[in-house]
Amino acid sequence: MIETETNTNPLREYFEKNDKRLIHKWMHYFDIYHRHFARFCNRQPVVLEFGVSHGGSLQMWKEYFGPGARIYGVDIEPKCVHVQSDGVTVYIGDQQDRRFLRDLKSRIEPVDILIDDGGHTMKQQIVTFEEMYPAVKEPGIYLIEDLHTSYWKKYGGGLRKRRTFIEYSKRLIDYLNAWHIESRQVRVDDFTRSAYSMTYYDSVLVIEKAKMGPPVVRQTGNLSF
Repeated sequence: MIETETNTNPLREYFEKNDKRLIHKWMHYFDIYHRHFARFCNRQPVVLEFGVSHGGSLQMWKEYFGPGARIYGVDIEPKCVHVQSDGVTVYIGDQQDRRFLRDLKSRIEPVDILIDDGGHTMKQQIVTFEEMYPAVKEPGIYLIEDLHTSYWKKYGGGLRKRRTFIEYSKRLIDYLNAWHIESRQVRVDDFTRSAYSMTYYDSVLVIEKAKMGPPVVRQTGNLSF
């Protein structure tokens, strides 16, 4: 989404005027957020963000989504608990610890929007997706950012390297289309039945969830010959 003078982005505006807690974001992310999140504003969504840091983005989400929004943050750094405020709760734990994630799901409501801006290692991103994707409502949004780490060696990445999140997500494309696949290697599964779309951007994947059934094809109109 390209901004114009008549198409302003409240998240970008908040960031530019921010004099509260530190926010650290790639600038093109703001258009991605607003494109996919705007419909949740002022509807009291439950938002879960992995990666708290100084807490600035949690404050931003609270302002953006409006009164009644419930904002949750997760970080491995115990000091992050101090950024809690009214409507903002922080849990301390390791996002690649499946037991922690399963306990987290039992403590919070089903999630409307999940943002993975955590540690960015391959294991963290994959484990968090496998455990937390089912916790997102239908309809809802699962957004993974900073996927450029899939190409960075220090995070376990590398071009076309197996078990990076980018390569892992390519497999999900097959399951998105599983209704049409004749090979038994790919069968319709829970992802097929819940993924409405997968949208890739530079360093970001947005998965929109919705209850899905087999696609239906129809024809209308008259034959012309």
